[in-house]
Amino acid sequence: DHKRQRFMDAHGLRSEDAAILTESPDLAEYYESAVGASQAPAKLVANWVLVNLLGNLNKAELEVRQSPVSPAALGRLVTRIEDGTISGNIAKQVFEALWQSEDELDPDQVIEAQGLRQMTDSGEIEKLVDEIVAASPAQVEQYRSGKDKVFGYFVGQVMKATKGKANPQQVNELLRARLKAD
Repeated sequence: DHKRQRFMDAHGLRSEDAAILTESPDLAEYYESAVGASQAPAKLVANWVLVNLLGNLNKAELEVRQSPVSPAALGRLVTRIEDGTISGNIAKQVFEALWQSEDELDPDQVIEAQGLRQMTDSGEIEKLVDEIVAASPAQVEQYRSGKDKVFGYFVGQVMKATKGKANPQQVNELLRARLKAD
């Protein structure tokens, strides 16, 4: 089918994903509108449509055109993951808020109102990393003696301290550098 092929060629989608997105004209239209409203790669938008949107629609037994989350809102939400404003995990919270809301909310409104903007201030994150490493001598010892799994403990502590808002990539880099040091 022509549209399916176009989604594969132009958007780099796998044939299975393109097939699902073109099963119904409503879903194909939703996806294309979301892509149009997003500055993120179409593949990432497709992923959100296929996993989060369809998952919620199926659970609620709703049709695509009954979705409480508009294609534009979903497209903007995926843009916020792509531009680093929020993490993928936080985006799920924002999606849930958009889904539950009676009004047509904008993802940015939810992000600001709930204070979900990702922390990217490396100075602030570095301070937390230093505090957590200093407070965990036993885990530092384990990590340095080759127990790599302990690294997850440190990441978890930083994410807990920032309520999941620290940029995970930054946390990993800063922790690796800090744990190598001394």
